[in-house]
Amino acid sequence: MSSRQVQVLEAAARVVARNGVRGLRVEVLAAEAGVSTALIYYHFKDRAGLLRRTLEFISERADRYTGESVGAGADPRGELEQRLLSELQDTPSVRENSTAWGELRASAIFEADLRAPLTEATASWVRDTAEVVRRVSADLDAEEVAERLTALVEGLSERWLSGSMTLERARHLLCGAITAELGAARG
Repeated sequence: MSSRQVQVLEAAARVVARNGVRGLRVEVLAAEAGVSTALIYYHFKDRAGLLRRTLEFISERADRYTGESVGAGADPRGELEQRLLSELQDTPSVRENSTAWGELRASAIFEADLRAPLTEATASWVRDTAEVVRRVSADLDAEEVAERLTALVEGLSERWLSGSMTLERARHLLCGAITAELGAARG
């Protein structure tokens, strides 16, 4: 991906996080990214293509910061906790990513073009989480546990970002849910 494409996608994530999907206008995005509208259409063809790539970009960025959160030598249970808690941290990139993800998810209700890429991005997150759960315990239904925990992270993130819950409370509830899901499994 070219540096211009990255520049546009970073700007798109900011605009979606700030203005929502309906507020993503190519002209606004071009100004935010410091590029021409023609360049945006050249790289992304249309608004739907831009939204799909923005969703992929946000997912890839989340993969990077969740992967970076895992300390060397972490046991599988600790890795799972670190990966999920990294989605609940008060940094600009996590706030922006989580807000944009929520906006894209809400918009998929009305914009059918977003459903398939959103479904795939969610499935990928669940699969990655399930892989770690399997390393904790082969006795658990890893997909079920992963589905519940990732859905919980999304809901807690929304409550935290909207101000209806503190970050500390969201992190506490997530840790409690991990304990409840994994029980005495050690991995």
